[in-house]
Amino acid sequence: MQLIDNISATVEKQIGSRPWLDHLVRAGGRFQRQRGDFFAAGITYFTVLSLFPLLMVAFSVAGFILAGHPDLLTELQAKVIENIPGSFGDQINDLIDQALDSRGTVGILGLLVGLYTGLGWIANLRAALTEQWESQSPEKPWWQAKLSDLGALIGLGLAFVVSLGLSALAASGLAKRVLELVGLEHLPGAGVALRLLSIALGVLASWAVFAWMIARLPREPVSLRSAARAAMLAAVAFEIFKLIGAIYLRTVLSSPAGATFGSIIGLMVFSYMTYRILLFATAWAATSRDNEAAATVAPPNPVIIQPRVVEHGPSAGAGAAYFGAGVLAALALVLFGKRK
Repeated sequence: MQLIDNISATVEKQIGSRPWLDHLVRAGGRFQRQRGDFFAAGITYFTVLSLFPLLMVAFSVAGFILAGHPDLLTELQAKVIENIPGSFGDQINDLIDQALDSRGTVGILGLLVGLYTGLGWIANLRAALTEQWESQSPEKPWWQAKLSDLGALIGLGLAFVVSLGLSALAASGLAKRVLELVGLEHLPGAGVALRLLSIALGVLASWAVFAWMIARLPREPVSLRSAARAAMLAAVAFEIFKLIGAIYLRTVLSSPAGATFGSIIGLMVFSYMTYRILLFATAWAATSRDNEAAATVAPPNPVIIQPRVVEHGPSAGAGAAYFGAGVLAALALVLFGKRK
């Protein structure tokens, strides 16, 4: 026991002397207490469920594009026959023709279902992020909550647009072309510099999305400083996870089960780990000194004194009051009795 106590005291001393380690421990404790893994799994389910209407919209958009360019449609059907010969290829081409004929209906239905599932997804995501704050926010009327969720969904879409733009800039090789124009592509270390720049742009793209989600999605006030720091932590962890995930997916897809269910398994694993990173980063922001200080100085709720109803006889406080009143009455009788 003495050895365990010494080890515990040493660990606590090391944690107390390092603010970043103390913050990490507090964030991990918050994440575990507020069931971060459980909420990450739940949001993953809603994410997979929301993909089907998005695929319907994508098929509808593809149908309109192919209908406007018959040459692309002919080339696509020829590729299907070339790669899938026989009756199965003919059936796929028949499905393509049916999709073209019903592209309008499929698109409208996909948009309506996508809006419904999207609002459900964003509502659950906001609830999971708010849970990391260990607070109970007052519930809004359902129509106000849905309007707020719709605004959050639009804002998140814009954040994704910014992130995709930065990612496309990193993948387009623009920096390499600039070096080629100025004749510096053969400069020693140019390849390493371009690789580092690509990674930096990827981290910046992830940071933009995570910062917006941590700062705006929880139903609690979040300081921008803590959200920016937590988002940088999430962005770095996310980039590392993408590198490891790519290796993992290559291994899984090479197996027979992975060849059949690899895409859906990969999507679920990717979503689950991403949400775990996001929820832990939110717990990091919630346990930062900025937000804890703001919660400490928050004005207390007004105390309303309600009359107490005694159901099972007088309490100890009432008995003491009765005893005091009896003593005062006896003193009054003695004094008035002496005067007479």
